[in-house]
Amino acid sequence: MTQGKAARLYRKGLAILLCLAAGACSQNEPPVAAKATAELSDSAIGPATPIEASIPSAPLAETAGPSVQLAAAPSASAFTVNTVLSLDRPLQPNDYVWDEEGVPEGPIGIVIDLTAQRLYVYRAGVEIGRSVIIYGADDKPTPTGTFPILEKDIDHVSNLYAGAPMPYMLRLTWDGIAIHGSGEIGYEWATHGCIGLPDEFAAILFEAAGLGDQVLVTHEWMSEHYTI
Repeated sequence: MTQGKAARLYRKGLAILLCLAAGACSQNEPPVAAKATAELSDSAIGPATPIEASIPSAPLAETAGPSVQLAAAPSASAFTVNTVLSLDRPLQPNDYVWDEEGVPEGPIGIVIDLTAQRLYVYRAGVEIGRSVIIYGADDKPTPTGTFPILEKDIDHVSNLYAGAPMPYMLRLTWDGIAIHGSGEIGYEWATHGCIGLPDEFAAILFEAAGLGDQVLVTHEWMSEHYTI
């Protein structure tokens, strides 16, 4: 042991003895750490609105897009959400938003809310995209659950429905359920079970998504935070 190292250990031991003598130390008291925050920059979409987190979360990656800070999910997954995009008006038919500036690369998680008719895209816990959707009619319902992306086909045509075009297709099941472009999107329209998107958004999502990325189809996803 060097003389310098011995001196440092001596000083550390002396500090602990003094602390114990003064009654200021406790083995059960956690170390004090500075709270980590993410500084979000301005964007034309809307300002960031903080929401108090009830579950401790890791520091958020700095993003250039507007966001709302949320509590982290209890476990890390494709659907852990730390920030969401903040919009100044509700999405209308054919509307979508995409803003991935400053968000780290990596796999994405896609959530489809059938009740709200919305598709949300997350990466590294940050929402980077949102779009209106159409989905299955009552007699051809869209199944709920979690699905991996099984196949990508940029110019797919249906082999079940007379060669109907399904551009930017992301296959969820082998029996015909997929996410794909559907041209014009109207809330009164429906599909044979697939999730239809505006073609422009479908093209962006097709580029961002990878095989194996997870897709959750559900109802009333995070409805306390998504009000428009």
